[in-house]
Amino acid sequence: MSTVIKQADLITSIKDALQFISYYHPQDFIQAMSRAYDREENPAAKDAIAQILINSRMCAEGHRPICQDTGIVNVFIEVGMDVKFDLSMDLDSAINEGVRQGYLENTNILRASVLADPAFSRKNTKDNTPAVIYHKLVPGNKVEITVSAKGGGSENKSKLAMLNPSDSIVDWVLKTVPTMGAGWCPPGMLGIGIGGTAEKAMILAKESLMDPIDMDELLRRGPQSQLEEMRIELFEKVNALGIGAQGLGGLTTVLDIKIKDYPCHAASKPVGMIPNCAATRHAHFVLDGSGPAHIQAPKLDDYPEVTWSASNSKRVNLDTITQEEMNAWQPGDTLLLSGTIYTGRDAAHKRMVDMIDKGEPLPVDLKGKFIYYVGPVDPVREEVVGPAGPTTATRMDKFTRKVLEHTGLFGMIGKAERGQTAIDAIKDHKATYLMAVGGSAYLVSKAIREAEVVAFEDLGMEAIYKFVVEDMPVSVAVDVNGTSVHAIAPKIWQGKIGKIPVVDATQG
Repeated sequence: MSTVIKQADLITSIKDALQFISYYHPQDFIQAMSRAYDREENPAAKDAIAQILINSRMCAEGHRPICQDTGIVNVFIEVGMDVKFDLSMDLDSAINEGVRQGYLENTNILRASVLADPAFSRKNTKDNTPAVIYHKLVPGNKVEITVSAKGGGSENKSKLAMLNPSDSIVDWVLKTVPTMGAGWCPPGMLGIGIGGTAEKAMILAKESLMDPIDMDELLRRGPQSQLEEMRIELFEKVNALGIGAQGLGGLTTVLDIKIKDYPCHAASKPVGMIPNCAATRHAHFVLDGSGPAHIQAPKLDDYPEVTWSASNSKRVNLDTITQEEMNAWQPGDTLLLSGTIYTGRDAAHKRMVDMIDKGEPLPVDLKGKFIYYVGPVDPVREEVVGPAGPTTATRMDKFTRKVLEHTGLFGMIGKAERGQTAIDAIKDHKATYLMAVGGSAYLVSKAIREAEVVAFEDLGMEAIYKFVVEDMPVSVAVDVNGTSVHAIAPKIWQGKIGKIPVVDATQG
């Protein structure tokens, strides 16, 4: 018997699912992060996980985005062959209408990050459409849909290798993960696709990230296939790299490893790897013709009781800060910033550098100031700004020296590590780089007391804002001498982990 899926039900279900995943983590993720918090021995990593968990609960309670990067939408749709659609538009257009409505919902505005004409004008589509849609026809009379909102920081770390048939997948993964840095906001998941063709391996990797986190269960019962053996091996060996939460060094870099495979050509071994970040966002629902789907929200009781203390942090007045104060900061120091900062991401940096090259004055005076790499969500209700967590700092590396040379900027705030080009510029100018926790955007936004656009308004979320902050939590990632916590901490923790006795979790 055929099922009729109405257009309004499809659109509403997509819209509701995207709102849902913007502020609710999957329950399995909350539980896995809670276990990682309990196990963590590195205070800096434990602090970062605490901020992520506190942010998660705040977002669930306040119905605001977990991360300021509300992602590019991926939709996996399996259509039963006995289904009929009652649509006035094609299926993809109906899905994109759901995306449009989901991102423009005025009670919880989501940041529009999708750009058309990607090679040239890169114009924001203003509503985060179009989605990336994968279709499959299957037996049955239902429509099963999985929606995911994939942040740029983690998506940019996707890797593909066309290995030789005799090459080791495990070796390739262990060689590749350290090159990904911390811009994907660990702890998270690694999805791995093996086989098919290049594009099939990447789709398999993306699909695998939609599966539940079940590594603890797998360790308890033991592997029942070679793929499960590989999952366990990679889980243990990737965590033994010591990268840790936010790349600060620690016991947990991945919460789970997911693998899917598909037959491939005899001459090939395609392997795709895609990370899911600490803003893991996906939901699954079924349409059976009875109306819009309903997704069960996690209970607040599911969230762990985690506290975050600023007692060990140094308070810094950004409006009176001196070079001498910065000189005393050490990598890993935690700070609470108060005062004025400016924002600027990729597009703003490119425009500023173009103006510098033309000898034109910049619209803001950055001398003695800090610039925050962020593209905030629009505010709602009483907010001065929406969720405003950091973006990946390495994308600004190529602009860093010129901006420091011509502005007198004291430092930068972002997430994850800096490349050597930026570190050299920071050292040469006695500047500093501070790191905010990726995945704690709503928590960070609560420290922002005032916000106004002061330049490049046409760039939308990439405009330059002036923020006045109070007790904004950060840590020193690169000091004035060019010492990077991301370079030294993982090596320290890799050595410590190597000395921890291995416990066979499959026994007892």
